[in-house]
Amino acid sequence: MKIAMIGTGYVGLVTGACLAKIGHEIICVDQDQTKINALCGGAIPIFEPGLKEIVDQGVQNGHLSFSTDLTQAVESVDVIFLAVGTPQASDGRSDLTQVENAAKQIAKAANGDKMIVVKSTVPVGTCRRVGRILGKHDIEHAFHVTSNPEFLREGDAVSDFMQPDRIVFGTNSTDAEAIMCEIYAHFEATKVPVIKTSLETSELIKYSANAFLAAKVAFINEMANLCDATGANVDDLAVGIGLDSRIGAAFLKPGPGYGGSCFPKDTLALTILAQEADSPSRIIESVVDSNSNHIRRLGRKIADFCADCWQTDKKHPMIDKRIAVLGLAFKANTDDIRSAASTVIAPLLIKQGASVIGFDPEAAAAAGAAIDHIETTTKIDEALSGADAVVVLTEWDAIKMINWAEKKTLLNAPVVIDLRNLYSPESMAKLGFQYLSLGRPTAE
Repeated sequence: MKIAMIGTGYVGLVTGACLAKIGHEIICVDQDQTKINALCGGAIPIFEPGLKEIVDQGVQNGHLSFSTDLTQAVESVDVIFLAVGTPQASDGRSDLTQVENAAKQIAKAANGDKMIVVKSTVPVGTCRRVGRILGKHDIEHAFHVTSNPEFLREGDAVSDFMQPDRIVFGTNSTDAEAIMCEIYAHFEATKVPVIKTSLETSELIKYSANAFLAAKVAFINEMANLCDATGANVDDLAVGIGLDSRIGAAFLKPGPGYGGSCFPKDTLALTILAQEADSPSRIIESVVDSNSNHIRRLGRKIADFCADCWQTDKKHPMIDKRIAVLGLAFKANTDDIRSAASTVIAPLLIKQGASVIGFDPEAAAAAGAAIDHIETTTKIDEALSGADAVVVLTEWDAIKMINWAEKKTLLNAPVVIDLRNLYSPESMAKLGFQYLSLGRPTAE
């Protein structure tokens, strides 16, 4: 099937390349000429494991192409996916400007009946809104609008698309449902569950899924704090509750709060949607507050621990200290720093007088541009050299595999604050480190 993918950001590029891989003919459209030129030249604008390989494969076999000409793309296909950005507006709502503008352009370019598939994460009611925009700008043709939310985890997006837990789409016509079934027919053989529902339900499924996962993250972080206060061990606690099939083990690992392009934006947007519908979600409101407070609390926790280790004044312990931050992306296997813990914790440390150098194999450049007064590097040894303390924020394999017995000599002081619980407290103590993790007793 011939499909146009409007938007070549994270969702659009991954979805377009994967649809091409399963046999569809995809033209990815973006108004950014520089990005399109790069893609045509074989360069991938985002870091995502496995993506370059399937993009190259799609281009080589003729199933995937790139263009800035939206009109030509719309005219050449019957199905158009919308995968444009829906960033958080200043009031917390999702900014639908790009979705609405794309709908207007599609209506003006349409040369026949078209099906529009909204892949972007949007509030409930957006698909019907898109339908009204299309009808207002083109009364000659029929438009079927479908909701088809994505469930792609950054760092695992290709495998998530090719081996999905489920496929969800909402339609308001049998014709649209049949087309969606044809698009995803490849997955019938593996018996992937397909949820066929209404537009509104499909839109809300995406928000609800992200909100529930965010709640699990916030919950285990609060339990880690309680473990610190009571002497319990959060690792054992997570296993103990995660083995309950009603709960599950996923997302029960403490860390520096959730970040990225989805959880922060979607949880806040959902709370606003619920308030406007006169059905406030107090649980999700609390999750948003809990996550924000958790990240900022860690800034104080780092300073207090360092002050104890350095035996300095707790009022201003960071002045003239060099802090190495390991991991700048919000999670491993991505270069995404949106709402990353580094963008909160590093500025807090800098504000307290520290000089901060951040290491990340993929996100160093982006973090350097986004965080004032931070030095960044892609070399671990450069980050560790002369550091008075090390703060671990991202679970990259390169960080997990650090040989601390070897690297200890690079440090000015053997102080490690591990906010991902990557290392054993006992092992770090034996190596002579003053070591702090989340929700685990300190080894003597």
